[in-house]
Amino acid sequence: MKLKKIHWMGMGVGILLATGSVLMFSGTNLMYFLLAVSLVIGSLPFMLGFLSTQDKYREKEEKFLEFTRDLVENVRSGTPITKSIMNLNNRNYGTLTKHVDKLANQLSIGITLTDALKTFARDTRSKVISRAVDLISEAERSGGKIDVILGSVSDSVNQIEQLRKERKAAISNLVTQGYLIFFIFIIIMLVLEFKILPLVSGLGGTEGLGMATSSSNSDDLSTPLFVMILVQSFFAGLVIGKIAEGSVKNGFKHSFILLAVTLLITTGARALFK
Repeated sequence: MKLKKIHWMGMGVGILLATGSVLMFSGTNLMYFLLAVSLVIGSLPFMLGFLSTQDKYREKEEKFLEFTRDLVENVRSGTPITKSIMNLNNRNYGTLTKHVDKLANQLSIGITLTDALKTFARDTRSKVISRAVDLISEAERSGGKIDVILGSVSDSVNQIEQLRKERKAAISNLVTQGYLIFFIFIIIMLVLEFKILPLVSGLGGTEGLGMATSSSNSDDLSTPLFVMILVQSFFAGLVIGKIAEGSVKNGFKHSFILLAVTLLITTGARALFK
C-alpha cells in the first residue's frame, strides 16, 4: 500500500498522543487507555484505505456487468468484438473506466484480443472478471458465436452479483448476532475482572480450589483475560467476515472494529475503576 498524506497524518497524531500519554501519565491505567486511543488513530487510515480498495474491487465487478451488457448489444448489432470494445472506450464505467480505456488502446495498436483481455483481467485483480475474460478469450479462439458467449457471461456475472446481495441480506441478522454475542462476552470478562477476581484473590487459602488463592493477584489474572479478549476479537471478526461476505480477507475490517472496541473498553474500564 502506498503511503498517502492521510496515513502520515494518522501516524503522526498517534505518535504524538502516545508520547504525551507516556510523559504525562507514566505507569497509570490512563496511560494505557491513551496508548490504545493512539494505536486506533494511527491504524485507522490504513483500515480506511483497505476498505476503500475493497469497495473499488466490488465496484469494478458491478461495472463489468454493465460493460458486458453494452458489449453484447454492440456485438449482436453485427460489430466485431474488437471494434465493439473500442466503441465503448469513451463511456463511463467508474473505477473500471481506466481498464476499459487501456483494453481499447491495446486493441487499437494491434495487440491480440486474447493478450489484451489477459492484461485487462490481471489489472482488475478480480476473480469474477478473470473467469469471465477466460470464457470470452476461449470463445474467440474457438470461433464460436461470440454474442452467445458474451450473453452467457453477462448472465453469469449478473447472477453472481444477485446471489451476493441476497446472501448479504439473508445473513445480516447473523452478523448482528455475532456482534451482540461478542459484546456480551466482553461484559462477562469485565465483570469477571472487576467483581469476581478481587473477591477470589481476597479469600486466602481455600481447600478444593487446587491452588493457594491467597497468593493469587487479580492484576496477574486479568492479563490473561485481556489477551484472551484480544484473540477472541481478532478471530470473531474473521468469522463474521467469512459468514457475511464469503471471504476471510473481508473479515479484517470486522476484526479491526472488534479489536478497537475491545482495547478502548477494557483500557477505559481499568482507567475508571482501578
